[in-house]
Amino acid sequence: MHDTTTALVIIVDDDPLVRGALDSLFRSVGLATACYGSAAEVLGAPMPQSLCCMVVDVRMPGIGGFEFHDTLAARGVSAPIIFLTGHGDIPMGVRAMKAGAVDFLTKPVRDQDILDAVNTALAKGRQRFASDRDVASSVARHSALTPRESEVMAGVVRGLLNKQIAGELGIAEITVKMHRANVMKKMGVRTVADLVRSAERLARATDQHG
Repeated sequence: MHDTTTALVIIVDDDPLVRGALDSLFRSVGLATACYGSAAEVLGAPMPQSLCCMVVDVRMPGIGGFEFHDTLAARGVSAPIIFLTGHGDIPMGVRAMKAGAVDFLTKPVRDQDILDAVNTALAKGRQRFASDRDVASSVARHSALTPRESEVMAGVVRGLLNKQIAGELGIAEITVKMHRANVMKKMGVRTVADLVRSAERLARATDQHG
């Protein structure tokens, strides 16, 4: 069983009976829940900063499940989603999975099926949380580098030798070695491979916010 002490399941369904049943089920296994009767309610509320996933009805008055998912994505919210529907068909299921859903389940859904889907969704959420933390750490560490150290790091990541970096920057090779040692220390890495991975995380952060 996954550790769910800080996990939140957000239930979005216009049917109060379904909301109540899911709420009781998830709480019975130690999960925290938040229930909403419409997608608009969720979009009007602050998103939790803790680990969470969503169980969302596909067909709701106003904003449907797919449109809700698209709106969240446009806002940069990446909580894993499980879609539920009382009118499932294969094209709808394909669309849900292409949209990035963790699962697509048809009502009435078996308790074990929805619990398995939620555990899978929370596992994906944990991986994403860990990745985001690594990216944030790399960004913070990189911001502590001096401009010259950043230039040396760029050269190292490109696979250049100290002599080549010195030639490009017009500085002494021993100065490159000094900056390189500072870069490794400030970035919290011990090998060039680790430094390259940090650079890749920085590139992802730039892509996300650029």
